[in-house]
Amino acid sequence: MSAAPQVAADRAGRQAPPSRRGPSRNRAALGFLLPFGLLFVALFLLPIAYALWQSLYRTARSGLGFGPARTVFAGLANYGAALGDGSFLAGVGRVLLFGVVQVPVMLGLALVLALLLDGRGARFPRFFRLAYFLPYAIPGVVATILWAFLYLPGTSPLVSGLGNVGIRADFLSSGTVLWSMANIVTWTWTGYNMLVILAALQAVPRELYEAAELDGASAWRIAWHIKIPLVAPALVLTGIFSVIGTLQLFTEPMVLHSLTSTVSADYTPNMAAYNAAFGTNDYGRAAAIAVLLALATGVLSFVFLRLSVRFTGERAAS
Repeated sequence: MSAAPQVAADRAGRQAPPSRRGPSRNRAALGFLLPFGLLFVALFLLPIAYALWQSLYRTARSGLGFGPARTVFAGLANYGAALGDGSFLAGVGRVLLFGVVQVPVMLGLALVLALLLDGRGARFPRFFRLAYFLPYAIPGVVATILWAFLYLPGTSPLVSGLGNVGIRADFLSSGTVLWSMANIVTWTWTGYNMLVILAALQAVPRELYEAAELDGASAWRIAWHIKIPLVAPALVLTGIFSVIGTLQLFTEPMVLHSLTSTVSADYTPNMAAYNAAFGTNDYGRAAAIAVLLALATGVLSFVFLRLSVRFTGERAAS
C-alpha cells in the first residue's frame, strides 16, 4: 500500500468522528432550545398574532343594538378610529413628554449614584447599594399608593408642611400630576438602573484608573474620560428599557385615576387600550391601540439605539 492512499485513509478516519457527532450535537442543541422556542411562540408570537387578528374585526349588533353580537371584518377601521381619536393622540404626546424629561433625569441620577458607589472614597457601599435598590423591590401599585398619601392634601404631611411656610402645593392638579407620576417612576427605577451601571463599572480593569492617576488625572477626569465611555453600553441598555417602560406607563396613572379627576380613563395609550377593552367592550379598537403602541415602541427603541451607537462611536473616536 502506497503512502498517499494511507494518508487519505487516515484523514478520512480523522474526519469521520465529527460527521457522526454532528447530528447528535444538533439534536442536543435543539433539545436545549426547544423549551425556549415553545415559550417564545406561546407567550410572544401567538399574543401578537391574536392581537393583529383581533384588530381587523369589530363587534356589530343588529336591531338598533339590541340584537345578538356578531364579529365582522373591519379592515383598518379600528386603526383609523384610534388615530383619529384626539384623546388617544393626547395620551401619546403626554407619554412622549414624560419620557423626554423623566428618562434623562432617572438615568443621570443612576449614573451619579453608580459613580459615587464605585469611587474609592465610598463609605458603606453595600448598605447604600441595598438602600438605593430597595424601592425597586416594592410593587408598583404599592409604591403609587404610598406616594398618593404624600400627594393627597388631606393626608399629606408634605402638603401641610409646605402650607405652613406659605407654599400652596397641589401634586394632583392637571399641571403637576404628570410630574408626580414621574417622581414615582424615578424613585422606583433609579436603583435598578444604578445596579446595571455599577455592574458595568466594576467590570472595568482597575489598572486603567491607576494608570490615569499616575498621569495626574483627577477623579472627575477619570469618570468623564474613562468610566462613562466604558459603561456606555450599559447606559444604552438601560435607556432602551426606560423607553419601553415609558410607552407602557399604566400602573401609576391607573392608581391615581381613582384619586383625582385630572387623570382621565385614557390618560396614557395603555390606559386607552384598557378602557376600550374593559370599559366599552371594543376589543378590536383595543387591539389596534396595542398594535400601534407595539410598533411605536419598536421604532423608538430602534431610533434610540441607532442614535446612542452613533453618539458613543463619535465620542470614542474623538
